[in-house]
Amino acid sequence: MVETYQSAVDPRKMKELTGLQPWRTLAALALDWLTIMAAILAAEYFQNLFVYLLAVLIIGGRMHGLGVLMHEFSHYRFSSNRALSEWLGNILSAWPIGTTVNSYRLNHLAHHQHTNTDKDPDWVAKLNVAKYTFPRPIGKILTVIAGYLVAIESIIDLKSILARVNKSDADSKALKLARLGFYLAVAIALTWTQSWIGFLIYWLIPYLTAFMLCLYVRSVAEHFGSMDYGRELGATRSVAPLLWERLFFCPHNINYHLEHHLYPGVPFYNLPALQNVLMEDPKYRAEAHLTRGYSTGVLRECTG
Repeated sequence: MVETYQSAVDPRKMKELTGLQPWRTLAALALDWLTIMAAILAAEYFQNLFVYLLAVLIIGGRMHGLGVLMHEFSHYRFSSNRALSEWLGNILSAWPIGTTVNSYRLNHLAHHQHTNTDKDPDWVAKLNVAKYTFPRPIGKILTVIAGYLVAIESIIDLKSILARVNKSDADSKALKLARLGFYLAVAIALTWTQSWIGFLIYWLIPYLTAFMLCLYVRSVAEHFGSMDYGRELGATRSVAPLLWERLFFCPHNINYHLEHHLYPGVPFYNLPALQNVLMEDPKYRAEAHLTRGYSTGVLRECTG
């Protein structure tokens, strides 16, 4: 049996925290896409290997941001207009990274309902896999990271992730046709502008390296390494990131993962306020699994 946590957040405060502000999600989407475009323009302008490699890291980090916002859409945390939410979430976040909001939702909600159990599809996929088994020597962790930077580990992960996330056939016929049309339109545009090489170097390479590495680091940080799976407050980790880590490992407050599991109805922009409220509870303050830094605290917990 897992020891569950019962907090006493004031209902009026919780109503405030779960309130939706669509403009904030749209602003986050705009920031991600504008950053991607700026990184591409900078690499094209300077024609320098160092600038290009930096652009790959930045683009991969913003792809990760799109994935986090897709996660918001999967929880219906954009607008009360669910049809509009589904379309925007697919076009602006899910389809560009190779999946759909609803396919992701079905897998992810099962993860929420059965966290860290044999009914959790994410947990089952990672159980007894070496790179998710801790503690591990730092050398082996660095070897895995290198594997993502050369795309080997990424391809292995994609086979598992896409099999889980895309197995659902629950999208409407209109959405399926629209998704096909979206990819066809992209292909036609790339052909018309002779931009397939650009697509390779500015989308596929960042996708198969930096983006997948960010997903791995976040996945480990959320539920692996020195965890106490017998307690709800110990089975999920929240991380206070270093400044540079925000760009890659925890866009849009995804580092508040324990708070998200406790109250998935709270949108990403209100998670810091939720943590502040929960910290007023002595039990939460004493027992919540809170860690400082991905490259510091999380790494120590995965090697020690």
